[in-house]
Amino acid sequence: MNKEHRFDVIVIGAGAGGLNIAGFMNRAGFRVLLIDKNDARIGGDCLNFGCVPSKALIHAARMVYSARRASAFGVHAEGAADWKKVREYIKEKQGVIRAHENAEWFRSKGMTVALGHAEFAGRNSVKVDGVEYSAPKIVLATGSRPRLLEGQGIEKVSRVLNNENIFDMDELPRKLLVIGAGPIGMEIAQALRFLGSEVVVSERTGVILGKEDPQMSGIVLEEMKKQGIEFRFNSELKEFISDHEAVFADAEGKEEMVPFDAVFVGVGRMLNTEGLALEKAGIEVNERGGIVADEYLRTTNKQVYLCGDIAGGFQFTHAAEMHAGVILNNFFSPIKKKFAEGGIAWVTYTTPEIASFGLWEAELKKRGVAYEALESDFAEDDRAIVDDYRYGKIKVFLSPGGKILGGTMVAPGAGELIQELALARMEGIPLERLSQKTYPYPVASRINRKLSLLYRSRGLTPFRLKVLRALFALHL
Repeated sequence: MNKEHRFDVIVIGAGAGGLNIAGFMNRAGFRVLLIDKNDARIGGDCLNFGCVPSKALIHAARMVYSARRASAFGVHAEGAADWKKVREYIKEKQGVIRAHENAEWFRSKGMTVALGHAEFAGRNSVKVDGVEYSAPKIVLATGSRPRLLEGQGIEKVSRVLNNENIFDMDELPRKLLVIGAGPIGMEIAQALRFLGSEVVVSERTGVILGKEDPQMSGIVLEEMKKQGIEFRFNSELKEFISDHEAVFADAEGKEEMVPFDAVFVGVGRMLNTEGLALEKAGIEVNERGGIVADEYLRTTNKQVYLCGDIAGGFQFTHAAEMHAGVILNNFFSPIKKKFAEGGIAWVTYTTPEIASFGLWEAELKKRGVAYEALESDFAEDDRAIVDDYRYGKIKVFLSPGGKILGGTMVAPGAGELIQELALARMEGIPLERLSQKTYPYPVASRINRKLSLLYRSRGLTPFRLKVLRALFALHL
């Protein structure tokens, strides 16, 4: 193998995790080979099919929704939104980011980029369309893709949507059937409802957003019902009987026909492991088809690491960034870092949002950690009153000493509001300390101060109140 094909590190997959590792190693002066299938795939799921286009869609949808709600003040907006203009907006925002996430740009920064199909040729070598490259360190960051529906007559349906093709559709569905009530399904269902589609959501269980605190997801469910979204819970898809009709059956076997113009499938993700020739590199897979890895994100070939969705666990862009931080640390530091996802935060960008961070209640119970739950609603919060989200709720889990272990919130902008609490958790700052901070009135984050004051007020025992009265009397 000639010198031009030898690198310090090879990164397969140019999504968030792969780009973090490749970018740092390149800036540090190492020879980096970045591989992806084609230039259009650079940026990964986040830029092309996930976070970026979906949040641009949600932004546009919320503007339309706000316009409709303005009828209470005499301003009337009717009819469906112009989907082509929404699509243009999404593509425009992707283009801004893509300007510095493409092969030419990375090459201009001194990185080698190979476009094509990658597969292992040996324990430390990779082939891309027949050309072989080697490196002492290889990072697999090939991501995931939407799980498809199979059977049940799905082949009869001409408009089957998922997060990879929905942003390219030509027109807004008049009636959208959403299969699955996870985060992706709920964000898309609500966005298209705001834009003017009739939306029905089918979920085999009795809840939406099953990984969230039931209180919080229940609030989102009620708001979505008010927004006009219909739900079919505890029902199984039996069959698509035509291009526009599906039959569902409830637990008692009672059947219902649901009409639609398009079907959005949000039933989970599949890892992109096919065609990598993992066996040639000595990389094992488990019974579910996932790649076996240790706490350091190393495969059974200790020189090959996993980063991003391919590692399993939480499939978030920021989880991939966390993976990248662990891997980069372990490239250089004699003190090896393990990846622990227990402290990760996440947000579902519905209206209202659900945001969670740290250890959630089920995990605390599983670990046998002593904790207490402290919660408050937004009913008497002044900002919530004037902005009309008194339904909001916040819950935190505290150690016996009052330090924050984790928490969850449902409210507009909850993803921003929890950041202060997440930082306090990371730095070991007791919840009580937030009551000593002056919050400009009436910023929305004063809800965190309210929670802190609630915690402090429980310290006003009858004995302490008696002491305070005695001290006050001394100054009369």
